[in-house]
Amino acid sequence: MRFAALLTLATASVATAISVPSKWRHLVHNQFSSSSPQLSLATDDSNGRVEAWSIHTLEQFPNYKLRVKEESRLCDPDVKQYVGYVDVEGKSDDKHFFFWFFESRRDPAKDPLVLWLNGGPGCSSLTGLLMELGPCRVNEGGNGTTSNPDSWNNEANLVFLDQPINVGFSYTDGDDLVSTTVDAANDVYAFLQLFLSKYNKYSSLDFHVTGESYAGHYVPAIGAKILTENEAVAEKKNKNLDIKLKGLAIGNGLTDPLVQYEYYADMAADGKYGPILDEGDIEAMRSKYPTCRSLIESCYKWNTAFTCVPGAIYCNNAMIQPFQKTGLNIYDIRKKCDPSNPLCYTILSDIEAYLNRPEVQEILNVDRKYEGCKQDINMKFMFAGDWMKPFVRLIPPMLEKGLDILIYAGDADFICNWIGNKAWALELEWEHSEGFQSAKDVAWTSKATGKKAGEIRTYKGFTFLRVYEAGHMVPYDQPTHSSEMINAFLKYSGKSKKSKKSHALEL
Repeated sequence: MRFAALLTLATASVATAISVPSKWRHLVHNQFSSSSPQLSLATDDSNGRVEAWSIHTLEQFPNYKLRVKEESRLCDPDVKQYVGYVDVEGKSDDKHFFFWFFESRRDPAKDPLVLWLNGGPGCSSLTGLLMELGPCRVNEGGNGTTSNPDSWNNEANLVFLDQPINVGFSYTDGDDLVSTTVDAANDVYAFLQLFLSKYNKYSSLDFHVTGESYAGHYVPAIGAKILTENEAVAEKKNKNLDIKLKGLAIGNGLTDPLVQYEYYADMAADGKYGPILDEGDIEAMRSKYPTCRSLIESCYKWNTAFTCVPGAIYCNNAMIQPFQKTGLNIYDIRKKCDPSNPLCYTILSDIEAYLNRPEVQEILNVDRKYEGCKQDINMKFMFAGDWMKPFVRLIPPMLEKGLDILIYAGDADFICNWIGNKAWALELEWEHSEGFQSAKDVAWTSKATGKKAGEIRTYKGFTFLRVYEAGHMVPYDQPTHSSEMINAFLKYSGKSKKSKKSHALEL
């Protein structure tokens, strides 16, 4: 999640922790320069309390520093947790990325490590933690949390990262905001190097990058960055850790706009939950797609802000704007949009209320207002031309290097609908395109619930999964099925290709 409400605005208008910014410039950037862990002490002048962070640096990343608090017991008190920041020293100001890590409930020494990213661009990954797949869900009103029995940390070590900068609890000391997916991927890679070198017991584990919505951009970019750097490590061109990347999973993502934007009209006309627009609106959408396609093709060809911004503005107005008059939830067309929150879900307000409680912020060692989504970040990505760029082109080389990739989509979502996602997966040109196109869609009946949960097509490490009765946030709408899905994928992608009899993911 979650870019639609932010998107429509853009297209319509073409408790008490340390005082971080001033203290951290002094404590982190001036005092510590070694790669060994250090302890930083800072005094809160208001009450004399001393806060302690564990500090870690690497000579390969001289501008990056990791600071961690290791004693959090929120959300899932029975597992080990780490919360903290990656501090980045900039040319004019500094950036600080917030993360929250949970060990696996099963076997943290052997279970894989999974990174989760929400989208936007400009939405916090703590939404995924407290609404979707994390170890707990926020209670109504934000007065606490309830354990999530279907959390993805049942069988995986799980880390949530607030990125790009100024998302959630992440912040900058100035105006230097990240506005492109490539820049964001570089910061994520540096975080992984710092985290895995400090906590090297996780560095040998299988690693997976997962996310939803605009993470259809983020996940391929991060995966490609890791593989490129791993090759440099193998050639002894740097001293970085080899990250054991095994797979990528993207839920209801924006990955190939050129293909996906063609299918908004089909989703509007789809009979399972609709049609949701009248015939005139649907035909108007179809008539505007050729212009939309031409604009996106220019972006794909030239890859500049000048050639990519027009497509984002025109296509979003043409294909997304007609939906607004329906009053439906653009992330789940089975429901009306809840008017209490601009992103249609009351629980998002509950998350903000919970994370802004003084006692919660004190435990997390944060001292700033939490906001789930930021419009200014969304606009910066839009006007940097990032929106329509073809990150889909990063997928084939990764498949051909043996990476397993899962594309899943709840079939009640409009904004990143399953029809468009399946279409780009089928049109993807890679070495096994014909085999994937010829493969059959197989019914998925959940072993946990006995229900018809969806349909799956898989071939040679590439999988498309349609999830029934789920919207944009599959783990929120189908928690048990999403847990079953991710556990099967983690188990599958952790195997060697020789041990995969059909090279097919089975659910």
